Amino acid sequence: MIKTIHLRLRIYISILIVVVFVGTLGMMTFEHRSLLDSFYFVMVTIATVGFGDIYPVTPAGKLLTIGIILVGVGCFVGLAASIIDMMIEKRERALRLGNLNMMVGAFYSEAGTSLLRTFSAHDPAVDQVRAALLVSDTWSDDDFTRAFDALHQHSTRIDSRTLDLPDLKGFLTVHRTFLLTFFENPQIIEHEGFTPLLQAVFHLLEELAARDQLTDLPAPDYAHLSGDINRVYGLLIAEWMTYMRHLKKHYPYLFSLAMRTNPFDAHASAIVR
Repeated sequence: MIKTIHLRLRIYISILIVVVFVGTLGMMTFEHRSLLDSFYFVMVTIATVGFGDIYPVTPAGKLLTIGIILVGVGCFVGLAASIIDMMIEKRERALRLGNLNMMVGAFYSEAGTSLLRTFSAHDPAVDQVRAALLVSDTWSDDDFTRAFDALHQHSTRIDSRTLDLPDLKGFLTVHRTFLLTFFENPQIIEHEGFTPLLQAVFHLLEELAARDQLTDLPAPDYAHLSGDINRVYGLLIAEWMTYMRHLKKHYPYLFSLAMRTNPFDAHASAIVR
């Protein structure tokens, strides 16, 4: 929807620029007006103000004015309507994303946080980024920005052979029905970070489920599973940090619990001390 509005805006603005340029040049040519007077006349005509202090007197000028009115006024009204539509759509999209973030919270409460704990425990480089992920209630937007910068520099290198793959498969299978419910919401695709995460989780589950046994696999197969696991792990961390920033800004009471159960904090506890 936003992309469609932006396209309309670009079209209307382009047409208006042409109308203003051609109209100004035409008034200067046919009506022998100055550049300022010609531009002024075109603008008050397009804006439907029409003071009447400047008006065409030649046939060519009158025909030009008719064209300005038919094309320019229509585009001006369309431009104004598109701007209003964009403002309304942005507000409605913000509300939809707020509701979708509630689904993100449910995902992490039910499965995401457990996956993060499991994966981070087998991440050989987690200590290099752990400090940047210990979110506190004093964090500002700059702190979250620095955390994202640290994540971008962090390379996830989990070796699937160090994980209990049958246990991971069992965990994802148990939560399969729960995860499928997210796709029942047609608006989920609007969440640009959460949707790829869900797709990566389901792909990992399908990879694990497609194997009759998950032990004594060939080295290339372990490497393939490592790639799938690291994809999920990277998306999990990034989306978790985005969700934490959302909670910090909008839901401080939910942020308090999420902060106390931080999967990267070795001393995390829901109990308030």
